[in-house]
Amino acid sequence: MGAARRIGAIARKEFIHISRDWRILVGVAVLPLFQLLLFAYAISFDVRNVPTVVFDSDKTVQSRSYVDAATNAGFFHVTGYVTDDAGIDRAFDRGEARVAIVIARGFGDAIVSGGTARASVLVDGSEPNSAELGRTYALALNNSFGRAALVSWSAARGATRSIGALEPRLRTWYNPERSSADFLVPGLMVVIIMIVTVQQTAVTLVRERDHGTLEQLLVSPLTRSELVVGKVLPWAVLGFIDTIGITAVSIAIFNVPLRGDVAVLAVSMFLFVLCSLSIGLVISAIAPTLESANLIALLISFLPGFMLSGMAFPLASVPIVLQGISYLFPGRYMVEIARGVFLRGAGWPVLGGQVLALAVYAAVGLGLATVLNRRRA
Repeated sequence: MGAARRIGAIARKEFIHISRDWRILVGVAVLPLFQLLLFAYAISFDVRNVPTVVFDSDKTVQSRSYVDAATNAGFFHVTGYVTDDAGIDRAFDRGEARVAIVIARGFGDAIVSGGTARASVLVDGSEPNSAELGRTYALALNNSFGRAALVSWSAARGATRSIGALEPRLRTWYNPERSSADFLVPGLMVVIIMIVTVQQTAVTLVRERDHGTLEQLLVSPLTRSELVVGKVLPWAVLGFIDTIGITAVSIAIFNVPLRGDVAVLAVSMFLFVLCSLSIGLVISAIAPTLESANLIALLISFLPGFMLSGMAFPLASVPIVLQGISYLFPGRYMVEIARGVFLRGAGWPVLGGQVLALAVYAAVGLGLATVLNRRRA
């Protein structure tokens, strides 16, 4: 009972300190929502209406049909026509186009006679994502246009038997519209919460040392564990409230589906907040100054949270060494849980192992923070 009273006193003190500083309130309550809106709108893997120039040496009905088929796909957006190869180079050099469609002379005659028509799609490789998608779209366009031309050529010659063909039917699970927001927002939620909680907690004990109040706390009947729990508790509550707000914004504004077990998301997010707070407390125990604590917290929370959590890039595509390092950060586990609950509708049987990993991480992290703060004291 005495321990609970002492922890409650420290937590109340921390709440009073937070409520008196409007900058902290803005950083905790407003900044996460602003970051979510900024990143979600600024980061997008959807590629459409790529600027395209056309070099049509044939100028026939068939060549114009080919260009129309390309623009109707929604990927290519024809911004102009050129008359030679130098025009393509100028458009690429000036950034006026990232794709060039080149139709060779004799394109229409080859289609009419049933021969091999030649068309090239040149892609600016300085942006690999658009280049790879442009290559994929070009191959699909050529296959589709080639089948249509073959059917027309056969019908014009009175073919009575249909030509056999394979018609692939693709179905995208969990994200049928292939929206990058559905993929990014659950991961952004994790990264933003980690940045805010680690950043704010990393300076809490350093600030106490700078103000000379930490010594007063250490000579009180408080144990080191009670001090750590009392410091963590207010930020855990605020972090969990931030999570609720970000989740509501994700559903209301970005229409991200929430298909899975809400209890799994709530428990795992609370554990994730504790994990992030433990990282901040470890930083506050080893950082000598307030400035160094802020810098270390930013580097540890943002860069690994963004690069090694799977938020933007699949972890299977990074080097094996970095895959191993990613297990040292809780964002890896939480991103998988968030996407599993939001998109795949997963529950305890699928995500139980990840939730357990967060629980172990939180226990070890808080224990390490307690030991380091005791040694520092």
